[in-house]
Amino acid sequence: MKRIVALSGGVGGAKLALGLSRVMPAGALTVVANTGDDFDHLGLRICPDIDTLMYVLAGLDDRERGWGRAGETWGFMDALKEMGGPAWFQLGDADLATHVLRTQRLARGQTLAEVTREFLQRLDVATHLLPMSNDPVRTQIRTGGNWIDFQDYFVRQRCEPVVQELRFQGAESAQPHPGVLAELLAPGLHAVVICPSNPFLSIAPILALSGMREALRASGAPVIAVSPIIGGQAVKGPTAKLMKEFGLPASATGVAAYYGDLIDIFVADQEDANASFPQAANTVFRQTWMKTMDDREVLARAVLALADEWRSARA
Repeated sequence: MKRIVALSGGVGGAKLALGLSRVMPAGALTVVANTGDDFDHLGLRICPDIDTLMYVLAGLDDRERGWGRAGETWGFMDALKEMGGPAWFQLGDADLATHVLRTQRLARGQTLAEVTREFLQRLDVATHLLPMSNDPVRTQIRTGGNWIDFQDYFVRQRCEPVVQELRFQGAESAQPHPGVLAELLAPGLHAVVICPSNPFLSIAPILALSGMREALRASGAPVIAVSPIIGGQAVKGPTAKLMKEFGLPASATGVAAYYGDLIDIFVADQEDANASFPQAANTVFRQTWMKTMDDREVLARAVLALADEWRSARA
């Protein structure tokens, strides 16, 4: 059985993760979720990327809104606003159950990975979903000379502040989840896929963990990254805006240059076929805009085929 490890953030990455899960045998895919977005709110532990991936893989996600659960109701938020509570971060009534139960279980001494595994079993999800670490890592943004938490920037201020610098607080001491390293270093790993998530906000926190880059290089499997930018525009989120603020080309070529020699294959959209990519980047062009379920599966199969070709060329 061909085993794949996918590194992913939330909405954009979850689309490809779902496609891979649908075209691969049950249990062959392990998704490593960014937890740099996690934070405590109203006394609850919120894990946005884990929850997005979990809901998507379980078929419970709200595809129109792009986050949260389908058929959500908002009685809690309405009451919170009425009582003068902080309403800038939306928590649906069904989604709230996830956060309450997670917070209780963590307080009892379970790890984040253990709680996540239990939720997946309850939702009948066969795909392995691992937090990048059981230890806390918190993405922070420096803007206007001050450091603010990620969710303040991303949700409350809607990504409007100019980002001067990023840091991943706790990454220097946090350990990758042991299962992540075991999957990466296990014999026969077919490929590592970097999903089309924000390279700076979703993938960089994973790569910042001690030993992660070394494990990727030591895996012996091709590392295949899919661009989150098509024709100079981010499919979702502030990727292009961040690149401009960091002085990088806001393009698929800029993403390829950012990943550099970490990756073996870079998958850009066909719309960018005439762009000038770094000479060192092994760039291929496929349809990467995943508007439908069929798009997700077609791209997933294309990525798996690229891994097959890479391995055949080195056999």
